[in-house]
Amino acid sequence: MTFSISARCRRTGMLGIAVSSSSPCVAARCAHARAGAGVVATQNITDPTLGPKGLDLMASGLSAEEALARLRATASHFDYRQLTLVDRNGRTASHSGAKTLGTYRIKEAANVVAAGNLLKDPDVPERMVESFLRDEDVHLGDRLIGAMRAALAAGGEEGPVHSAGMLLVREVSWPIADLRVDWHEADPIGELAKLWELWQPQMEAYVTRALNPASAPSYGVPGDR
Repeated sequence: MTFSISARCRRTGMLGIAVSSSSPCVAARCAHARAGAGVVATQNITDPTLGPKGLDLMASGLSAEEALARLRATASHFDYRQLTLVDRNGRTASHSGAKTLGTYRIKEAANVVAAGNLLKDPDVPERMVESFLRDEDVHLGDRLIGAMRAALAAGGEEGPVHSAGMLLVREVSWPIADLRVDWHEADPIGELAKLWELWQPQMEAYVTRALNPASAPSYGVPGDR
């Protein structure tokens, strides 16, 4: 009931994840990213605690594979979980438990890993990774959105998706993008793309306002003089 892509931009070091599902509010449960640590997607029969735990392990210096091994050794009900990890150096790791639902697959490459369950076509994760790797000069957010659209074009889930989200992090301690479509009857990924189109031109201004308000652009709201 979920497909996702977790990635690192080789050019900038930015980290991000995009995810979609037939269930509501998927990004609130499944998408986890932290600057200086990495990215974790926790999906299928989701345990949301595995995201922060995986990020803590990678922040401590463990690679994605080492962090996954630690989670496998300590987490309960691991056969029900599907996980992907990308560490701050672009190394990847993944797990699909024996009780993962329906048709499921994971595809890994340098700096990127895509995963899905209850898929209409087993090639969906591979098509996502191919899309992501096609143009490394494009902004990470655009590449993640493109990969989600490629997933839909390849068949997506067995049923319709209803929620989607994207999380981007870099050197500051908060997400520079945390975009969510918690429920949409027809096209949550299309709505997510519209949110990204709206947010991307403003994103740097909001980072500047947090770091140094005196040098930030005007706020551009009624009453701002």
